[in-house]
Amino acid sequence: MPLQVSDYNWQQTKTAVFISVPLRGVCVRDADVFCTENYLKVNFSPFLFEVFLYAPIDDENSKAKIGNDTIVFTLYKKEVAMWETLSVSGVDKEMMQRIREKSILQAQERAKEAAEAKAAARREDQKYALNVMMKIEEEERKKIEDMKENERLKATKELEAWKECQRKAEEQKRIQSEEKFCEQGKQIEEERNKLKHKSLTRIAASRNLATKGRNSENIFLEKLKQDSIPAPRSVGNIKINFTPRVFPTALRESQVAEEEEWLHKQAEARRALNTDIPELSDLKEEEKNPEWLKDKGNKLFAKENYLAAINAYNLAIRLNNKIPLLYLNRAACHLKLKNLHKAIEDSSKAYRIMKLHLRLIHPIKLYKMMLRRFGR
Repeated sequence: MPLQVSDYNWQQTKTAVFISVPLRGVCVRDADVFCTENYLKVNFSPFLFEVFLYAPIDDENSKAKIGNDTIVFTLYKKEVAMWETLSVSGVDKEMMQRIREKSILQAQERAKEAAEAKAAARREDQKYALNVMMKIEEEERKKIEDMKENERLKATKELEAWKECQRKAEEQKRIQSEEKFCEQGKQIEEERNKLKHKSLTRIAASRNLATKGRNSENIFLEKLKQDSIPAPRSVGNIKINFTPRVFPTALRESQVAEEEEWLHKQAEARRALNTDIPELSDLKEEEKNPEWLKDKGNKLFAKENYLAAINAYNLAIRLNNKIPLLYLNRAACHLKLKNLHKAIEDSSKAYRIMKLHLRLIHPIKLYKMMLRRFGR
């Protein structure tokens, strides 16, 4: 239960009331002061000072000074008059409670109004700051736009000056080219006049020579003809050495006449056979050999150029369709290209050519068996 403080002193004038309340050990940090128009309370545990004022005061301008174990209040009256007593007399507990509640409500309303006023002031300050910032940003933007416009005008002027310089340079070049062309025309005209003068002089000289007689003219013409005919070429011999053909047969077993006859027949047969194949018209003689074409196809197969290898095997088969390895190699190319039907067909042809007395097995297995036996 708090201790009520009753030993206080007070004085008054027509405009103010001075109250001195002694509180041992009081300080600003621990003292709780509550003041309204008709109510004053100080709570400093365990002390409590409470007074119900005789008349209303100006609580906004009133003051309290805390120090030296004392609180001194300076309360300004709303009406200029002398009070009979400091507190209202004849106040019961219910009336005290009503005054307390009324004072608290007044303090709450005043705090609410102060908070609203503070919030309104803060909004006004923010609005003012926002307007100021907008003005500053507008000035900065205008400044930047002016700088851009100045730079654009400067660049435009520089571009126009550069174009003017280019135009003047082109005009100067055109004038120089025209002057050069005029000088060349004058030189051509001078050369033309010189040639004309020379031709006139030559014509006059020829007319003078014509009067000397026909004999002198004939001698001059014969001399010109002799000078214009070139001397005959000198006679010489050109020696041509042919490379001798080396036949693979041993010399002791060689029969040159029979070999030459065999080569002649082979060439005639090949020429007769090649007349129906237009693809061989651009090939050399050695390239028309099936064995050469087979080797060429093998090289292309090793380089994984399967289509070109198939073309080489096709041409070799057209030259000689009795060589089973050509079909086998072409079947290998078709197998690489996933043309299984053509691979089976070529394997079957190779089988029929070799006339094997075997039972017909799967052509792909036959192809692998032939490769292992005969090689590529």
